[in-house]
Amino acid sequence: MNLSLIRSDPQPARIAPLARLPVFLKLDGRRAVVAGGSPAAAWKAELLAAAGARVDVYAPDPCAELLAVAGAATHGTIAIHARPWAPGDCAGAALAIGDCADDGEAARFASAARAAGVPVNVVDRPAFCDFAFGAIVNRSPLVIGVSTDGAAPVFAQAVRARIETLIPQGFARWATAAAHWRPRVKRQGARFWRRFVARAIAQAHATPSEIDLCALYAEASDEPTAGSVVVVETGPGDPELLTLRAVRALQSADVILFDRAIGAGVLDFARREARRLLVDPSGGTGADANKQDEIATTMIALAAAGRHVVRLCGSDEASRVRAEKEIAACRAAGSAVEVVPGVDAALHLSPEGRGRMANRSG
Repeated sequence: MNLSLIRSDPQPARIAPLARLPVFLKLDGRRAVVAGGSPAAAWKAELLAAAGARVDVYAPDPCAELLAVAGAATHGTIAIHARPWAPGDCAGAALAIGDCADDGEAARFASAARAAGVPVNVVDRPAFCDFAFGAIVNRSPLVIGVSTDGAAPVFAQAVRARIETLIPQGFARWATAAAHWRPRVKRQGARFWRRFVARAIAQAHATPSEIDLCALYAEASDEPTAGSVVVVETGPGDPELLTLRAVRALQSADVILFDRAIGAGVLDFARREARRLLVDPSGGTGADANKQDEIATTMIALAAAGRHVVRLCGSDEASRVRAEKEIAACRAAGSAVEVVPGVDAALHLSPEGRGRMANRSG
């Protein structure tokens, strides 16, 4: 494989600074402490119990909502102790949460928790918190958390509401099925899970069964072991205009070939493990034509080695012409090629170009 055309192998950008580290803590069977008897304390106690914790609530005057929540807990447990909290109550806890009356009490509660080696959260007092709660999308075991580091909780709730509309309730059933099936499909690898994701998305409202598992086994076994090539048109370059097919291709790619015209935002959708190859975008006659041939040769060699290759190209006519040459070369070499048109393809292609696109997709 001649890789002389490759200028660099840029990897994903390093992780930008995070205001908070999102962590999903296992609380099943572990003890957690809540100090306070208000509705806010009730909500925190209910949340901890939903995660399986044994919650000890210290409240001399628990509100009606807290009493109701304690009586309704079905996963974890909530025990109410009708007295003020004491420093020793934090010992042995996984988490400590306080709904404190003022900064003085908040400081005392945070100090007691930290002295016991327990992470602490004080409701609505971020200066005393070791961690924060985000807005939650619950499709357990699929769980999504949204945080603005306390800057705009209403904004986090709005984002959560938007995500809620995009994530079907049925995904909880598919995520549960994945957990049950995983020990039985260890040897199936990425092919099985690609098929699983496609079926879960297509049948989000169905209840997965052994029939689905058998079908996924069969589909994964029938899938060719050889690699493949997917040519993805990125449209005008705005990553928000990528199609779902384009995003799925990027997230399953082993190798991604792109030129300098492709925006970094598009590559953000690729899985982090994918190798990114920046290739020379020129391709005309003479030396440029040789470089064009080398790109196609690289794609063919990678596919022959079993790699799933994504070739990103722009929507302009020059990019399409280059892509058509690469597609023709790959197919002539026997490599499977799929074409994913950009969302603006119909607006920019002439009738002849749309015909070529239809032929390429066929």
